[in-house]
Amino acid sequence: MAEPKVYSSVEELRGAVGEQLGYTDWTEIDQRRIDLFAEATGDHQWIHVDPEKAKEGPFGTTIAHGYLTLSLLPLFAPQLLAVEGVRMGVNYGTNKVRFPAPVPVGSRLRSTARISEVTDVPGGVQVAMVFTVEREGGEKPVCVAESVSRFHL
Repeated sequence: MAEPKVYSSVEELRGAVGEQLGYTDWTEIDQRRIDLFAEATGDHQWIHVDPEKAKEGPFGTTIAHGYLTLSLLPLFAPQLLAVEGVRMGVNYGTNKVRFPAPVPVGSRLRSTARISEVTDVPGGVQVAMVFTVEREGGEKPVCVAESVSRFHL
């Protein structure tokens, strides 16, 4: 498993703004994961869940939902970064999300991230990180998203 960059304190994290983190492990996107995401969200569009019809579609196969790819950030983040001395972290939101390329079924994805901002908030700090999710063998990223988390002290 990928080893996260460990920051020994929030102060050390503040000094890391602009730092590019390493890479996560690869995660395979199979049809079962796509189908479960469709079930959870109610998005059953054929390009995601109908392999036979999708063969004739624009991608030649089913593709993952963009929001499925985005939903992997909580899987990827702990593989990239850990901060000692915090009680917990929570997702606060996203500032910008783009899906520059599709994720065909069977793809393997991994992520890297750059720490873009660390600001004080009551009881802790808010951390913005720009994640870039790539597909093995792909030319363009499949997701670029600035995710915002809060670490409570």
